[in-house]
Amino acid sequence: MAVLIGIHPVTEALRAGHPLDRVLIAKGSGGPRLQEIIDLSRRSSTPVRFEDRSALDRVAGSAAHQGVVALGAAKKYADLEDIAAQAQLVVVLDGVEDPHNLGAVIRTAHAAGADAVVIPERRASGITETVAKAAAGALEYLSVVRVTNVTRALEELKKSGFWIYGLDVRGDQDYHGVDFSERVVLVFGAEGKGLHQLVRNHCDVLVRIPMAGKISSLNVSVAAGIVLFEWKRRRRL
Repeated sequence: MAVLIGIHPVTEALRAGHPLDRVLIAKGSGGPRLQEIIDLSRRSSTPVRFEDRSALDRVAGSAAHQGVVALGAAKKYADLEDIAAQAQLVVVLDGVEDPHNLGAVIRTAHAAGADAVVIPERRASGITETVAKAAAGALEYLSVVRVTNVTRALEELKKSGFWIYGLDVRGDQDYHGVDFSERVVLVFGAEGKGLHQLVRNHCDVLVRIPMAGKISSLNVSVAAGIVLFEWKRRRRL
């Protein structure tokens, strides 16, 4: 992942519209030039995080960063409103933190025919070089949307005519027996945590994968593959 250090490089990257995963600003830093970076970040929906100066030193590999460091993204994010207008299948990830898992889900989603993957901007992996490598080229063809609030994104997708299907171990329908609507959102939870309660409450249907062994859950990328290709099989029929 590219690291930009200093006020001028970060400002110019934001002005030029280069995709940035996030901007880090040292706590206690201020001034009009840093405020401009904050304003430009908000306009481009780039997350801004205020962290201790020592954390910026570690990321930058130097103390000469003027209180600001930006981490480049491997892909520019799409807009949810544009996706909702035309998509048939959207995959929403509720806080997947492992970049290898995120890349694997993106690759599988593209192979199954999904139109977009939605990820949260906080407490989740962004589109880094590791994600791009794990996705094995799928990022060139699949839109990725980053949102500040997953539940709000689900509400917007519902207004656009989607039905929300959440994968949950406590789901009341098996994935191979559920009736999929014409426009589908599939929601998958974080590794080891599953869906957050608020996200679960926004799902129209909770779906489970029956397990034969003593382990109660699967890796998120494996679970996503099972349900996504069941949706693909139904569409083909």
